[in-house]
Amino acid sequence: MKKVCLIVLDGWGINPDKDGNATLIASTPNYNRLSKEYPAAAIDTSGLSVGLPEGQMGNSEVGHLTMGAGRIVYQELVRITKSIKDGELERHPLIGELARTLKERGAALHLPGLVSDGGVHSHIEHLFGLLDIFKRTGLERIFIHAFLDGRDTPPSSGAGYMEKLVKYLKDTGSPARVATVSGRYYAMDRDNRWERVRKAYDAMTGAAGLSAIDPVQAVKDAYSRGETDEFVMPTVLQDSGTPSGAISDGDGILFFNFRADRAREITRAFVLDGFDGFERQRRPALSRFVCMTEYESRLKLPVLFKPQGLENIFAEVLSRNGLRQFRTSETEKYAHVTFFFNAGREEPFTGEDRLLIPSVKDVPTYDLKPEMRAVEIAEAAVEKIGRGGYSFMLMNFANGDMVGHTGVLEAAVKGCEAVDKAIGMVTEAALAGGWAVIITADHGNAEQMIDPASREPQTAHTTNLVPFILIDDSMKGVKLNGGGLQDVAPTVLKLMGLTQPAEMTGKPLL
Repeated sequence: MKKVCLIVLDGWGINPDKDGNATLIASTPNYNRLSKEYPAAAIDTSGLSVGLPEGQMGNSEVGHLTMGAGRIVYQELVRITKSIKDGELERHPLIGELARTLKERGAALHLPGLVSDGGVHSHIEHLFGLLDIFKRTGLERIFIHAFLDGRDTPPSSGAGYMEKLVKYLKDTGSPARVATVSGRYYAMDRDNRWERVRKAYDAMTGAAGLSAIDPVQAVKDAYSRGETDEFVMPTVLQDSGTPSGAISDGDGILFFNFRADRAREITRAFVLDGFDGFERQRRPALSRFVCMTEYESRLKLPVLFKPQGLENIFAEVLSRNGLRQFRTSETEKYAHVTFFFNAGREEPFTGEDRLLIPSVKDVPTYDLKPEMRAVEIAEAAVEKIGRGGYSFMLMNFANGDMVGHTGVLEAAVKGCEAVDKAIGMVTEAALAGGWAVIITADHGNAEQMIDPASREPQTAHTTNLVPFILIDDSMKGVKLNGGGLQDVAPTVLKLMGLTQPAEMTGKPLL
C-alpha cells in the first residue's frame, strides 16, 4: 500500500500572467522542478464544482470540505439563498419562536454579520431576506451590527455596501437600524487575539468604541483615518448622545454569518459563562442566541441550518481500514485540515492525530511576517515521516492566502518563497521514505494580487484553476485528467489501494 502525503497550498492558483502574480515573481525552484518532472494537472475550486453558485470564488472551508468528502457538497450559501426564496426559512420554527419571545418581552433583535456579497462568510442578500422576514412578524426593534469585509471584496468597498443597506432599509420601510460598524479584523478573529474581539464586543454592548451618527459616514471617516474595511475601528452609532442599539438584557441575537471558523470567538464572548478571553464590562442576559449554521457543537446553541450528514468521507474510510493519519497546520488553517476536511466533525476519527502549530502573534498582519510558520509545519511533517506509523498525512501552508489577503505583493512573494522551501523539505523526506506526495490548493489568491481593471491591490480569492501535482517516481510519465477538488480523495484512495465508497462521486485523476 502506498503512503500518501497531501500538501495544500492555500491561496495558490494558476495564472500565466506574471503581473501582480506572487507565485511567478517568487523564486520557487522546488515547485517549478516538481511541476515539470512529475504528472501535473489543473483542477477547479470554484462555482458549481464545489457546490457554490456559478462564478462564485471558492474558499478554504469549501475547498477542504470538498476534498475530504470526495463529492460536491452544496454549500450553505446555496442552501440559505434557496430557503429564503422558497419561504422555507420564514417557516422555520426558530424564526417564529424568536420573534414571539422578543415581542412579548418588548426586547430587541440584533443581527450581527459580515455585510458584503463576498459569499465566503455571509451574503448581504441573506441579511435583506432576514430583514423582510422579521418585518412581516411585526417586530419593531431590530438592530444590525455590520462587520465590514475588505478581504473577500475590494478593500474600500464597505461604504458602498453600507449605502446599499441604508437604501434597502428606507425603500422597504424596515424598522431596522445600523447599531455598530466594525472591521472583520476585530469582529471575526479566529486566532485567539482577544484584544481585537473585545473592541468589537464592547461596541456591540455599548461599553466602548468610536462614535458616529450616520453609518455611511462612519465608514468614510474610517477611510480618512487610513483604515480600509477590514480594519475599521469598532464604531457605535449614537442617538442623542447614547448608543442607539446596544445589546442589552432580554434581547436576542441572530448571527447571520454561515461560515463557522470566524464566528466562533465573538459567539463565545456572548454565550459562555466561563469565558476567559477578556473581562466583559457588560454581559447582557440574552433571551436567545441563534446561529445561522453550527459554529461549535459544544456551545449547544439553536441553529437554523444544521450540518449536512455526510457518510463515508475520506478520514472515515482510513479509520475503518485501521490506518493512521496525521494532520498539521498553523492556527489560521488548523480548522480546515481537521473540522472542515472531516465534513464538520469536531472529534478526530480513531487513528487520526493532529498537531497545531501556533500562528505568530507578534504582528498585526502577515505582510509583516510573510514566512508565517511554513518551515515549522514542514519540520513537524518531516519528523512524523521519519518516525513512521502513518499511512496518510495532510498539511496546509497558509501563506499564499493569508499574506495574499493583505494586498502587499512584495510580502506575498516572500510568503510563496517560504512555502517553496517547506515543499522541498517535505517532498525530500517523503520520497526517501517511500511516500507519494500530492501538491494542490483549495483556491487561488496570491497569483492575482492586482486588479487588472483598477490596478488597485486585489485581496480577494480568485476563480483561477489550481495545480494538482502527483510526486511519485513510479508515476513519472502518467497522464492526469483535469477535474475538481471532489476528485482529490478518490485519487488518494486509488493510490493507497483502497476501495472508493459509493457516496464519493468524485473520480480518480489517474
